[in-house]
Amino acid sequence: MKLNDLRDKDGATHSKKRLGRGIGSGSGKTAGRGVKGQKARSGVAINGFEGGQMPLYRRLPKRGFNNIFAKDFNIVSLARVQAAIDAGKLDAKETVNADALIKAGVIRRAKDGVRLLADGELTAKVAFDVAGASKAAVDKVAKVGGSVKLPEKAAE
Repeated sequence: MKLNDLRDKDGATHSKKRLGRGIGSGSGKTAGRGVKGQKARSGVAINGFEGGQMPLYRRLPKRGFNNIFAKDFNIVSLARVQAAIDAGKLDAKETVNADALIKAGVIRRAKDGVRLLADGELTAKVAFDVAGASKAAVDKVAKVGGSVKLPEKAAE
């Protein structure tokens, strides 16, 4: 196969209709827009409008709320950490924190921190410094001789 052989499959692309090009074209004069009215004019966007009937999005009840104080954590499994260590992207002797995970390509950006979950197995002895971890993840890390350092919770 050569680059000049590449092309879309038959029927994948459609040629654009040339509107308003005379009566013989079949879509001249009003160009398929019918006659007069709001929708025959330019700049019309009436999504969700139901002809004056109460629209669906207003008939349904409101539900839930959006917590503006909620933290957005990166979720990282032990399996992903172990895979990065096996691939040589992460050093098990160093402390594994958000910066180390970004450099290793495990996560893309720090967000509000990293939360460690117990999915998969960990065989390397690793010291973690993360924003959160599940109890099962802490247990699995401790089982192989590693440690998980979590931020101190403020006394309420």
